Amino acid sequence: MILRDLLQLVLFIGLLAALSPLLGRYVHQVFSGRRTFLHPVLGPVERGVYSLSGIHPDENQTWSRYAVSLIGFSLAGFLLTFGVLLFQDKLPLNPQGFPGLSWDLALNTAVSFLTNTNWQSYGGETTMSHFSQMVALTYQNFVSAAVGIAVCAAVVRGIARNESSSIGNFWSDLVRITLYVLLPLSIIGALIMLWQGMVQNFDAGVTATTLEGGKQFIATGPVASQIAIKLLGTNGGGFFNVNAAHPFENPTALASFLQSFYILIIPSALVFFLGDAVGSRRHAWTVWAVMLALFIGGVLWIYFSELHGTHLLQQIAGGAVPNMEGKEVRFGVFGTSLFATATTDASCGAVNAMHDSLTPLGGMLVLFNMLLGEIIYGGVGSGLYGMILFILLTVFIAGLMVGRTPDYLGKRIEGREITWCMVALLACATPILCFSAVAAVSSWGTGALNNAGAHGLSEILYAFTSGAQNNGSAFAGLSANVPVWNVLLALAMFIGRFGVMLSMLVVAGSLAARKKRPISDSSFPVEGPTFGLLLLGIIFIVGALTYLPALSLGPIVEQFQMMRGMMF
Repeated sequence: MILRDLLQLVLFIGLLAALSPLLGRYVHQVFSGRRTFLHPVLGPVERGVYSLSGIHPDENQTWSRYAVSLIGFSLAGFLLTFGVLLFQDKLPLNPQGFPGLSWDLALNTAVSFLTNTNWQSYGGETTMSHFSQMVALTYQNFVSAAVGIAVCAAVVRGIARNESSSIGNFWSDLVRITLYVLLPLSIIGALIMLWQGMVQNFDAGVTATTLEGGKQFIATGPVASQIAIKLLGTNGGGFFNVNAAHPFENPTALASFLQSFYILIIPSALVFFLGDAVGSRRHAWTVWAVMLALFIGGVLWIYFSELHGTHLLQQIAGGAVPNMEGKEVRFGVFGTSLFATATTDASCGAVNAMHDSLTPLGGMLVLFNMLLGEIIYGGVGSGLYGMILFILLTVFIAGLMVGRTPDYLGKRIEGREITWCMVALLACATPILCFSAVAAVSSWGTGALNNAGAHGLSEILYAFTSGAQNNGSAFAGLSANVPVWNVLLALAMFIGRFGVMLSMLVVAGSLAARKKRPISDSSFPVEGPTFGLLLLGIIFIVGALTYLPALSLGPIVEQFQMMRGMMF
């Protein structure tokens, strides 16, 4: 490994380890309603929002009322986004004169941004007006991220509270996380990206003269304001079609490094929010270390897969040659590997290279990251409550194996919690496997492919995995902007998002009502290397049992075919 690349990885991990506990403590203060250093400025704004909206922030909700509030808010947001996209030609800030979107594309996009997926079946700079980008999409970037973090806070409260019927207030959670966390960090992030050269204006674009003397239209617009929250909220929907590979959206190698960091900082910090809320920083560090091990393994896996290139490249060059197809030279192999791992570990979907051009083993890793449930830090909020799902499974299974009480931080884990954890797992696995199988044997499915054979199957599997796991990235070889693809992907996004969310809210309500028991020698320990290894094992076993057959028919077969000189 090149020393420069190793130093970048060490710096990235060091920054994440140093800043995550600080931000996690701050998030705990915000959700506890305690005063923060931003209260003198934002406190009056928060109280004004409560007053105008009729919100009583101290009114606690049961899990069912919390869920009803979440669904009602999400439905209203969907209707707003769908309407703006459908009628954007009638709305202001449309200097490009773009028409309204077709019903199926508007439906797909509205569900996509509602569910924090941000899958794009369109080219942003050639389809969306500035009004649509700002009012419909950037708005959803904020609130979909806030909804995920709010549900995470509710699940954490369910673990921390003792014989309680409530898990918090959805409306106050939504307001606080938006005002005190997402908005300030987005302003800072946008200013840093402007410093690096990212575009921010309201122009339609500029016409440039190329070196050959030709004319080229270059789209511009309010880029920095959208990109900051797209990364911090693990949204991923880019202003430009090629996303973070575009020089106006990701200008420099430093910008790319920082964007990878922005993707993971809030999900990483939420692990320490859990530790502070339950009074166990050691447990938080154990969970964080498991995520870190998976993250480092992913970066190195992609790095060495791409550094050694393909078998045919090695034969032609007479040695190892990096696979630079689909990558930006200014980022190189390491910058691509770091970004690709971060964006598929989190439910982000931003890309600074074309994942379709990765080697089969590199493509398998980004696909596997998503198939695990994007719990390796994961999406904002969704990553932590997804990891809590696996923690509960680990405690339950390990406790039964060794004859210890299946307790998690003083809460007894029973059949009800495990049942709903399995419902959450099935909510993601079912649309991925079923929809992929149908698409693979249908003319509309195979007709959208850019590649045949095993790589074509990987394109289909990647699309539905990206949708159901709320990632939003694509293999970039799929022509998905047709009604059947738009509707099925929207359905996969919806099931994957709300199937897991609602299941985990049931778990939160069940745990909150349970009496805390003293942690004794008979309780299963949830901190330290032993628990960390058990948690890793459960994650891999569940992932392998569920998805290994599909991966075997896609990227694994393609790797063996590539070694024999067969390409797609």
